[in-house]
Amino acid sequence: TVATSTDRRSSMSNEQELLCIFGTGDLGRSLGQRLLQTGYRVVYGSRRPHSCGPLPERAQVMSHAAAAQSANLVFICIHRENYDFLETLAPELKGKVLVDVSNNVEKNLYPEANAEYLQRLIPGAHVVKAFNTLSAWALQNGPSDANRQVYLCGNNAEAKQAVSVVATKLGFTVLDRGSVSAAKELEDFPLQLFPEWRLPLRLAVGLTAFFFFYLLIRDIISVYIKEKKDISFRIMVSLANKVFPIVSLIMLSLCYLPGVIAAFLQLYRGTKYKRFPDWLDRWMLCRKQLGLLALGFAFLHVLYTLIIPIRYYVRFRLSAITVRENRTPEFDTTMAWRTDSYYSVGILGFGLYLLLGITSLPSVSNALSWREFSFIQSKLGHVTLFFCTFHTYLYGWDKFLRASSYKWYTPPGYMLCLVLPSVVLVLKLLLLLPCVDRSLTRIRQGWERTNPDDDSRKSLLT
Repeated sequence: TVATSTDRRSSMSNEQELLCIFGTGDLGRSLGQRLLQTGYRVVYGSRRPHSCGPLPERAQVMSHAAAAQSANLVFICIHRENYDFLETLAPELKGKVLVDVSNNVEKNLYPEANAEYLQRLIPGAHVVKAFNTLSAWALQNGPSDANRQVYLCGNNAEAKQAVSVVATKLGFTVLDRGSVSAAKELEDFPLQLFPEWRLPLRLAVGLTAFFFFYLLIRDIISVYIKEKKDISFRIMVSLANKVFPIVSLIMLSLCYLPGVIAAFLQLYRGTKYKRFPDWLDRWMLCRKQLGLLALGFAFLHVLYTLIIPIRYYVRFRLSAITVRENRTPEFDTTMAWRTDSYYSVGILGFGLYLLLGITSLPSVSNALSWREFSFIQSKLGHVTLFFCTFHTYLYGWDKFLRASSYKWYTPPGYMLCLVLPSVVLVLKLLLLLPCVDRSLTRIRQGWERTNPDDDSRKSLLT
């Protein structure tokens, strides 16, 4: 009963509160629709109140001056180049909260942020920069896992609190970035193109290009020069199907290598309260992107492997072998064990790969506790790395003993890609040793190793 009466009172308070929106474009219409669904009353300010296009039902439309006088909080959903007319509304907007949602088409287009310019135009109002990182689609459909946050900044605490209340009722999480001087940073957010993906993408492109040309020289060009055989058709499938798993395994290793390095750093320093180097911080922050790209390359490897039986080259080779050897070959138990193990370990590794990718999605990770998420991403992640590495070792088998594998005295690509994951797994095994694991656990729980030199120095100072 108490909860029901409380909900009724909050609903009534929302219905009594009137919010104003300047601008009847896509963003203004979507914002007004969401506000109406939440229980607010909405009035639009327009230059042409009687011919401003379709607007949400139950919304009122007035002139800018009349709309500004009717509400205490005004959303400015217009472009900066159209701000000039607002200066004539300074008396009506005095003491009001103005929410600037504008963005620019490129960085450093103006010497000052749009919100700072708006505050200078109307010094009597309280300007708050907010909602500019949300699209019209996000506002219309409500907050999703990938777009829950509303950044805001402003000089007046009460004005920011009023905007925070509205954003919270719309279902968003509010992050206060301080004074209005932070508006330029907020306006640059929507202009950034995959900032967290730049390093992983550069690594992926660099590794792909290196191994493509490396294998092209070893497997295609060397055969043409030595044997005068043109097998360039193998570039499209065979060569690609070697590059993709190599890059995938290396990038998966790069996901877990920074965690191992950080653990050894903590052991060396004897504390967790010292910052990691900047390069290690940046590396650890892009581990999710590295893992997703690694999963993408693994998925391409699976698809390319599935089309091998239908390739013309494979069918031609099988028919040629059948005609040449008109007898049943002897069954090789060792080869059967090797191939079955190779495929089985590869399937298990890819299945765990998919599990890691699925649990990294916000909609899934939000439903997991920290312990569950850490178990999957860390412990099962290292198991995935082990299976994928073992899968590659089974692929190589005893090829490293054959001189024919080292064309032009260069090692095969799969041997090069095994170096990094093998190092990561060995280092991880060292960290799992009881004596090492015990010390690392104590350090991560807050224990610090005292330095005898520091103690003697303290006693001298005392």
